[in-house]
Amino acid sequence: MALWRRLRAAGATSVVNSVWVLPATSTHAQFFQQVRETIEEQGGTAFILTVPTCPPEVHESIRQQFQADRAREYEEFAERCHALLDEIGKETKARKYTFAEMEEGEQDLEKLTRWLAKIQARDFFPAEQRQFAATMMARCRSALSSFSQAVYIAEGVEESSGSTEAPAPPD
Repeated sequence: MALWRRLRAAGATSVVNSVWVLPATSTHAQFFQQVRETIEEQGGTAFILTVPTCPPEVHESIRQQFQADRAREYEEFAERCHALLDEIGKETKARKYTFAEMEEGEQDLEKLTRWLAKIQARDFFPAEQRQFAATMMARCRSALSSFSQAVYIAEGVEESSGSTEAPAPPD
């Protein structure tokens, strides 16, 4: 299970049972060498095969598998973004402008930021989900920024810029 996690974290995709693929880079070659050594240290057998060329339909099938893997990750990421936006909206509607709520939102945003960076690092064949994820992240940042401004005003830390209205809840 630990090797499976390492392979997934590196962005590898499984083309058939126990056969993993990564784009041909020196970093990926070193990674596969480390995985092979780990398997052999545990008494297993592993092979690293470099495929210099393959038929276009095979290449396309593998590319689609990589994109499907990332699409699932981006979809889950978007769900978490929606959850953060919903939470900010709920707190805004309730006018619960506290530093504790703001800090919780900031922590959630930091987690989302790190997670998106990891997904993008292993997104070898970007598709439209990448841009959608970036848009969702921007929405989260904007909503949290507006909420933070409302917290500062409510706590008397910052002067209002003439408006006494709370920010509108995010979509």
